[in-house]
Amino acid sequence: MKTDFDPAAMGGRSFYRLLTSVVVPRPIAWVSTVSSDGVDNLAPHSFFTIASVNPPVVSFTSVGEKDSLRNIRETGEFVISLAPENLFEAINATGTGFAAGISEFDAAGIDREPSSTVRPPRVAGSPVALECRLHEIHPVGDCFVVYGEITCAAVQADTLDGESHPRIDKLRPLSRLGLNEWGTIGEVRDIKRIPADEWPGHYRGA
Repeated sequence: MKTDFDPAAMGGRSFYRLLTSVVVPRPIAWVSTVSSDGVDNLAPHSFFTIASVNPPVVSFTSVGEKDSLRNIRETGEFVISLAPENLFEAINATGTGFAAGISEFDAAGIDREPSSTVRPPRVAGSPVALECRLHEIHPVGDCFVVYGEITCAAVQADTLDGESHPRIDKLRPLSRLGLNEWGTIGEVRDIKRIPADEWPGHYRGA
């Protein structure tokens, strides 16, 4: 037996808590930007995914008007660093609502490194950085979906298996769950997709 929840009756904030507890795990976009005044910003956003393969576009959602969103509007650039398990406390610290003139890099003691194609810095301790130029910002209700075309993907060499395949056991990404809960990769299971022509009876659909 299931319990039905009405989003309209619950109200936005209450349903948000339910929604983020069932849409799990969510990868974290650790977004660095630079304001028009030159202040570096760094914040975790857990509504994050790939939007396009060719061209390579990723997207994250800003829940409301936040510094990341304002800076991207002003400069058209941002970097998404992978949120690794060993930087758990630092990632959580950058979710603090500091004033716009305060850099989370400095407040949380996080080391920067220069990017190759955009102005915002990368997180030096993260094994992956996706440098992005703004593709578009799409408002949806009280949120804003930010699309960025990747101009450079920087991956730490010792995480690669061969030339271009990053190993999940080396990346050790964190994910967001409900409330104050976070997830690690845990057990990793490997299974290949079955091609239609190998399916029993060679099923090809109607």
